[in-house]
Amino acid sequence: MNNFRTLLLSLILALVSNGAQANITLTIGMTQFPSTFHPNIDSMLAKTYILSATRRPFTVHDPNWKLICMLCTQLPTIENGLAVLEQTPDGKKGIAVTYTIHPKARWGDGTPVTSRDVIFTWQVGRHPKTGVSGFELYRRIYKIDVVKDKTFTLHFDKVFFDYNSIGGFELIPAHLDKNIFEANPVEYKYRTTFDIDTTNKGLYFGPYRISKVKSGSYVVLVPNETWWGKKPNFKRIVLKVISNTAALEANLLSGGVDMISGDLGITIDQALAFEKRHGKKFNIVYKSGLIYEHLDLNLDNPILKDKRVRRALILAIDREAISNNLFEGKQPVAHTNINPLDWIHWEGVHKYKYQPGKAAMLLDSAGWSTKKNGVRFNVAGKRLILEMMTTAGNRTRELVEQVLQSQWKKLGIDVRIRNEPARVFFGQTVTQRKFEAFAMFAWISAPESVPRSILHSKHIPTKTNNWAGQNYTGFSNPEMDKLIEEIEVELNREKRSNLWRRFQEIYATELPVIPLYFRANAYIMPHWLTGVTPTGHMGTTTLWIENWANR
Repeated sequence: MNNFRTLLLSLILALVSNGAQANITLTIGMTQFPSTFHPNIDSMLAKTYILSATRRPFTVHDPNWKLICMLCTQLPTIENGLAVLEQTPDGKKGIAVTYTIHPKARWGDGTPVTSRDVIFTWQVGRHPKTGVSGFELYRRIYKIDVVKDKTFTLHFDKVFFDYNSIGGFELIPAHLDKNIFEANPVEYKYRTTFDIDTTNKGLYFGPYRISKVKSGSYVVLVPNETWWGKKPNFKRIVLKVISNTAALEANLLSGGVDMISGDLGITIDQALAFEKRHGKKFNIVYKSGLIYEHLDLNLDNPILKDKRVRRALILAIDREAISNNLFEGKQPVAHTNINPLDWIHWEGVHKYKYQPGKAAMLLDSAGWSTKKNGVRFNVAGKRLILEMMTTAGNRTRELVEQVLQSQWKKLGIDVRIRNEPARVFFGQTVTQRKFEAFAMFAWISAPESVPRSILHSKHIPTKTNNWAGQNYTGFSNPEMDKLIEEIEVELNREKRSNLWRRFQEIYATELPVIPLYFRANAYIMPHWLTGVTPTGHMGTTTLWIENWANR
C-alpha cells in the first residue's frame, strides 16, 4: 500500500509539474523591432528571429552546418532522382528539382500549405516592382510544375552547386495575400496582411503564431494549433524589445526578461563584463559564427569613389586594438566577408594593418593634402567630412563609432555621427541607400553562401526597382559580377575554391566596405531553460524553438 501511495504521489507531482511547465511564459529580451513582418521584404535579423518561431523554411543548415529539409519531406539530390539535369528552353544546361511539402503542413487558420502558395510566392518574388530583397532566387526559376497538391518541380535556368538549397523561398499565403498583390503589385509591400493584420492565424505554420503586437515594444507568441511537429513547451513567449543594451541587461537582472536573445541581444563586451559579475546566476554561452560587422560605404559619394580614400580609411583604423581591448580577442578582425570558420576562406588574402603614415600619404595623393585646424581640405577648398550611422542604443556599435571617429580625426577626417532606431535605419535609410557615407551593421550568412544580392551590380536598390536588392554600397565591378556567376554554377569543389580565392582578392583590394570584425554572439539564459542550440549561421535558434523547455 505504501508503495502504491508513493507511486500515486509521484504521478500527481509529475502532472502538476508538467502542467506548470505547459503554462509557463518565457520572456525574451531583444534589441530591435522589425520594420515589417513580411518574410521576403527588407532584411532584418529581428524579423528573422521572430518569424523563425512561426514558420519553417523548405531547407536550412542545421546546427552542425548540414543542409536538411524542414518544410519539405526529402532533400532532393541528383543521386536520389529528385533533381534531374535538363535542357532549358534556350538550349542551356538547367536542372529540375522536385520537393514535396510536409503532408500535415497547414497555415494557422487550417488552410493547407500547398503548391498554390509556392506559385504565388514565386510570382511575387519575380515581379520587378514588389521590392523583394532576395529576388534572384525567384528570377532563376523560370518555370514551376505542380505535380500534386503538395508536390512541385522548380526548373532552374542553370545548374547551381547549391541547387537544392531553397531556404530563401519564403512562402506567402495565397489565400490571404493574392488579391492584395494582384490589385496593386507596386503597393503590395505596404498593404500585405503581414503588416495590416499581423495576428492573422493564416500567416503562420510553425510551432507558434503571433497573437499580439505592440509596435516597437513587444511581440507575443502562442502555440499554433495546426503545427504538425513536436508540441512546444511554453504556452506563451513574449519577445520584449529594449533597444538600449544597458537597459536590456538591467531588465534581465530585475526579472523583466528571462533570457537575452543571443542572436539579437547584448554585445560581447557587455556579456564578458556581465559574466564576471553575475555569471553564476545564468547559463552563458558564446558562439562564434558567420556574422560579419562592417561599414557599408556609399560609393555614390564622390569622396568614397576614390579607392585611395577607401584604403586610407582602413589603414587608419587599429582594428587589432579594437578586437583585443573591447572584445578580449573573442571577435577577431575581419579582412573580407568570408569567415575563417567557412571552408572557402583563404588565409592568403590581403590584410590591412594599422599604418596611419601610409594612410596620410594616400589622402595626400587623392588631393586631400591641405590641413586647417586639424581637418583636411582639397584644392577646391572642400572640407573632408563624412557621416557615420548605425543602430541607436547599441552600446558596442556606438563605442566603435567613437573609436573610429577618434582615429580618423588624427588623420584629418571630420566624421559626424548620426544614429537612428533600428527600425528606421534598416527599414528606410539602408534599404533606400539614404546614408551619406558609412552605415555600420552586420551581415549573417549560411556556409558557402554566395553574396550575389550584396555585391552584384544588378542588385543595387533603386527607386525604379522599388528598392529591391541588398547591394547598398552601389558596388559595380564587372569582374566581380562574372566571378559570382561562375561560382554559382561551378560544381567542382576544388575549382570553386580557386574562384572563391579570387573573390576575396577583389573584395580586399576594391574595398566596397570596410571590414571590422567577425562577431561572436552571447546567449544569456536561465539555468532552467534547455534546448537552445546556437548555430553560428543565419539559421537562428528559434528554428528549433519547439525543443526549448523548462528543465
